Amino acid sequence: MAQGFLKSVEEYPFIKYELNRIVVPSHDSSRLELFYAKLDSVVLCRKSKVNVLHIGGSHVQADCFSNQVRLNMDSLNLDLKTSRGLIFPFSVAKTNNPSNYKVKYKGQWKPDKNVSRKHNTRLGMTGIAVTTQDTSAEICVLLNPSDSLKRWEFDQLRILGYAEGGCVEPQLKLDSAHYLTGVFDSLTSSYLFEMPEPTDSFIVVFTQQDSIPHPFTLTGFLPMNEEDGVVYHSIGVNGASVPSYLRCEDLERDLNLIKPDLVVFGIGINDASGRNFSDSTFISNYGRLIERIEAVSPNCAYIFVTNNDSYRRIRRGRYQVNKNGLLAQQAFYKLAERHKAGVWDLFEIMGGLSSMPKWEKEGLAKKDKIHFTTKGYLLIGDLFYNALISSYLKKD
Repeated sequence: MAQGFLKSVEEYPFIKYELNRIVVPSHDSSRLELFYAKLDSVVLCRKSKVNVLHIGGSHVQADCFSNQVRLNMDSLNLDLKTSRGLIFPFSVAKTNNPSNYKVKYKGQWKPDKNVSRKHNTRLGMTGIAVTTQDTSAEICVLLNPSDSLKRWEFDQLRILGYAEGGCVEPQLKLDSAHYLTGVFDSLTSSYLFEMPEPTDSFIVVFTQQDSIPHPFTLTGFLPMNEEDGVVYHSIGVNGASVPSYLRCEDLERDLNLIKPDLVVFGIGINDASGRNFSDSTFISNYGRLIERIEAVSPNCAYIFVTNNDSYRRIRRGRYQVNKNGLLAQQAFYKLAERHKAGVWDLFEIMGGLSSMPKWEKEGLAKKDKIHFTTKGYLLIGDLFYNALISSYLKKD
C-alpha cells in the first residue's frame, strides 16, 4: 500500500535515504495523530478539508520545495478539486515570484517586509505587503500559467488588505465594462468576492472613493472553493528568521482564515547564519511563535525541518562551512520534544556537515552553498513528502 503513495526519487551515494523519516523526540505523537486522522477523512472518506501551512524564508518564497510537496499532497485528493492555497504577488514587490503562478501588474508600488526591523506597514501572515495610491494600479494573477488542465481553480477570492478609512476599494475586473465588488470583513481586514463561475485567474483594480488619491495596502490573496481535501499553503520571505514572523502584527488574525491543522516549520537558516548564534534564543523565539499559532489552532501539529548544511562566504571564491548547522539541528530536536512535534532532519539526510559541496557538484545546490537548484528543491520536496506519508501510513 505504501508504495502506491510514495514518489520515486533519484538516488545519490551521499544522501542517507535510510534516515528519511519523521522523528518524534518526545515519543508523544498525539498531535500528529490528530492530523493523520484528518488525513484519513480525505483519503478514506473523501470528505473534510485539511489545511497545511509551510512557513520559511527564501527556500519557501521560491516555492519549488513547498510546491512539490503541494503537488504530491494533491495526489491524495484524487477527484477532489481542492483550492491551491494562499499566494502573494511577489513580482509587485520587485522580488522573485514562484514560477508556478504568474503575476503582472501596473502602477507604482512600495514593498514592505518582515525582515525590516522598522517596517512601516502592518503585516499579516504572509510577512510582506505592497502599498499603492496610483490610480492606474492593477494586478493580474494566473494560477495555471503552463497547465492546460487548469488544476487550480476557485470560485471565491479573499483579498487581504486595507485602506485607512475605506478610502480605496479593490474590485475585480471581469472585462472592459464589468467589475465585481467584494464584501469587506472588518474582523479579518479582507474583501470576499464571489466569482460568477470557477476560474484560474483574476485582475484586481483599486478604486479611489474620492478625488484625492489614498494608499491601499495589499498583504495577500486567498483563492478558495468549497471542495474538501488537503490545501497546502506556503509562506516565505527572502532572508526571514523567526523574529521576522514575530514582527507580523496581524499574524493571528490572518491565521484564523486558514486555521492550520499542520504547520511545517522551515525557518532557521537565517537565524543561524551569523557567528553569534544562540540556540537558547532560537528556541525561545520559536516558542513565542508557536504560542501565537496555538492561540488560533490549539491542536495544531508541527513538523520542524532542520537547516540544510550551508557555508559562509569569507572572501571571493572562498567559503567556510557553517558549523551552526549542528547547533541548530540540536535546537530543533529540543523544540520538537518540548512541543510534541516531529522533526524531518534534512541536515542529516543530505549528508550532514560539509555535505553541501556534494549537492553542488551534482547540480542540486547553487554556488552560494546555501540554496538549492530547482532540481535539488524538487528532490527535497519528494523526500519530505515520502517521509510524511510513510509516517502517516505507519500511524496504526
